[in-house]
Amino acid sequence: MKKDETNGAKVLSVNISDKTGVIKKPVTSAELEPGGVVGDAHFGLSDIKQVSLLADESADKMRRLGLTLDAGAFAENITTVGVNLAELPIGARLRIGESLHEVSQIGKECHEGCAIKQQTGTCVMPTEGIFTRVIEGGAIKPGDAIAVL
Repeated sequence: MKKDETNGAKVLSVNISDKTGVIKKPVTSAELEPGGVVGDAHFGLSDIKQVSLLADESADKMRRLGLTLDAGAFAENITTVGVNLAELPIGARLRIGESLHEVSQIGKECHEGCAIKQQTGTCVMPTEGIFTRVIEGGAIKPGDAIAVL
């Protein structure tokens, strides 16, 4: 993807939860601020892992193993389509809707009792999910373009 191009990359779903360690539920829109997604249980808990993202293409790998997975099943705040998140380097910047993000971490360990890993023996979040830090806040919603800057 060339600089500042979206190439069809967009937000498929915005997801929040009121508790940590649970599946997030889709919402029609969300406000982001430095600290994360306003109203999400993880808001303000980490300087590094403010917003979690997972490509729906990554979730498709798990669906092919027989799982029925909706957006938010991996506890991701933003489910994307059309961008290979795992290939983005730490420090890459993304414009998502009105917000500006910086990639701060690639992957994470599954938490104790990860239902997806228990069912299949594997999970894509540790290698294909990413975390960002919010540089500039703003509103996001499904359908918003994602530009790699």
